[in-house]
Amino acid sequence: MTQEPDSSVQMPRENAQLVVVGTGYRAVGDLTIEAKASLEQADKVLCLIGDPLVTQHIQHLNPTVETLDGHYAPGKPRQVSYEEMVQHILAEVRRDQFVCVALYGHPGVFAYAGHEAIRRAQLDGIPARMVPASSAEDWLFADLGIDPATHGCQSFEATDFLLHHRVFDPTSLLILWQVGVIGMFDRVPDFDARPGAAVLAELLTMHYPDDHPVTAYEASPYVAAPPRVTTVPLAKLPDTPMSAATTLVVPPLPERPMDRDVLARLTGRA
Repeated sequence: MTQEPDSSVQMPRENAQLVVVGTGYRAVGDLTIEAKASLEQADKVLCLIGDPLVTQHIQHLNPTVETLDGHYAPGKPRQVSYEEMVQHILAEVRRDQFVCVALYGHPGVFAYAGHEAIRRAQLDGIPARMVPASSAEDWLFADLGIDPATHGCQSFEATDFLLHHRVFDPTSLLILWQVGVIGMFDRVPDFDARPGAAVLAELLTMHYPDDHPVTAYEASPYVAAPPRVTTVPLAKLPDTPMSAATTLVVPPLPERPMDRDVLARLTGRA
């Protein structure tokens, strides 16, 4: 559900400002200088972190911090929770305040509320922007020693990948997010990842051999803990322990032959 601003309501705009920052994937250590400054200078801080240690750190930076966690509830549709978060954020901004919203990881990745709050604030004529941060993908490239420019990189949410038959190139790196909760459309305790993983493996074996090595990866949010990295043959994917934080990395098949005619045109030797 998307609501547009009420143009008949006259709002003070002299001090109103919205900045959405990310705390990074790794607790506290990924917080950038710009994000830290925004948190310290804000009149009001709202956060959705999921890690009490990070929330406590933000509270030390700015005692006005208030969590958005209360908008979640068992059995409550996620979109309803997200809409309530957006309304909560905008209500604070419309009080003519500099509001900083802190979201875990990168604030623009798997984060509807941040994008939507910025969009609606800008429609109201209120300055609003996003400050990027490191995401699980950034840590994936570092932990696994992958350069996405080598073969190209394709990235999909796993359930979306299956439901919409996303077209991909198996000779390029494939990254699939949330493989441990395929088909989970609401929060379900003790969700069984195996049925969804089996469907995914069945589709992928249409493009890769059964013994193609794939890696189930989970970035570590803490400096003292290593990432979880489990590499298995594709056919064994359904038997691999996974969670909501698990990302599947599928390495590319051998690259296709180079197009010599195109190469000649690019080098001026045609």
